[in-house]
Amino acid sequence: MTRRATTNEKALDAFIAAKFEIDAMLERLAALSADHFETSPDEINWGHVGTLNHYRAKLREITDSAFKEGEHASEHPQRQNSRRAPSAAWGRRRAATVAAPRTETTP
Repeated sequence: MTRRATTNEKALDAFIAAKFEIDAMLERLAALSADHFETSPDEINWGHVGTLNHYRAKLREITDSAFKEGEHASEHPQRQNSRRAPSAAWGRRRAATVAAPRTETTP
């Protein structure tokens, strides 16, 4: 195997590991949202609103970057709002890849 192929395989492994971690975070966020962020209507106060606005701002940063929207729209005008169909190659990779273990990082 050439050095380039080895480097590409390592990059692919790192990419897949990062993707699995993102997928896990999204699942957890979706579950928390489905549970109304562990609140009840009677206990909502402006602190809860501030917290959700903070989460929303962080997610907006991520989605704007990922979809080339907002402040990121002018960076890649030719790719704006372009959506590719998933490649069959990812399906083969997914079938051949065992889920990477999730690593916890603490701030």
